[in-house]
Amino acid sequence: MLPLERQKQILSWLSEEGTLSIAEISKRFNVSEMTVYRDIKPLLEERKINKTSGGVSFISNSSVSSHSCTYCLKELNNRHPMQIITIHQTVEQFCCPHCGLLRYKDIEKNVSQIICRDFLQQTTISAKLAYFLFGADFNLNCCQPQVLTFDSLKYAEQFQKGFGGTILRFDQAVEEVSKRMNGDMGCGCHK
Repeated sequence: MLPLERQKQILSWLSEEGTLSIAEISKRFNVSEMTVYRDIKPLLEERKINKTSGGVSFISNSSVSSHSCTYCLKELNNRHPMQIITIHQTVEQFCCPHCGLLRYKDIEKNVSQIICRDFLQQTTISAKLAYFLFGADFNLNCCQPQVLTFDSLKYAEQFQKGFGGTILRFDQAVEEVSKRMNGDMGCGCHK
């Protein structure tokens, strides 16, 4: 079966079932998971499907509203949202930096800008210049690992002193959230 035929079949399955794991798609086609990842890459880039924890889900026009996170479909949290503006001038909204960083990792070459909000001051900042605090003991009831953004290293360190966690720069934060998503640590980013 050709990749285009597999892609059509994946879309068909997802329209019926909503979500599928990479392992399940691999088993159904009797191909490697790496082949499945190559097959879904264009579908992800075209925003026909959405990457989830361990799999993919179908994006219908009704499933993603302007009030839902593009990545996990949770209701947007105005306390610490993130946005990606692509080179094609589309805007993707995320409930939190966790989801924004994961999506950035998926479409990095197509990103024109990635912006977030300073957690304390609520000012809009470039995510590439921000400081990211992972694992603070401050529960916002959002995706895990929880990630908070700060414009200033001084404020990030002060918040860290009170609530713990690890401060990372942008590239480190992208790698850390990706590692935790794919590694043994798991992720609370479920639909």
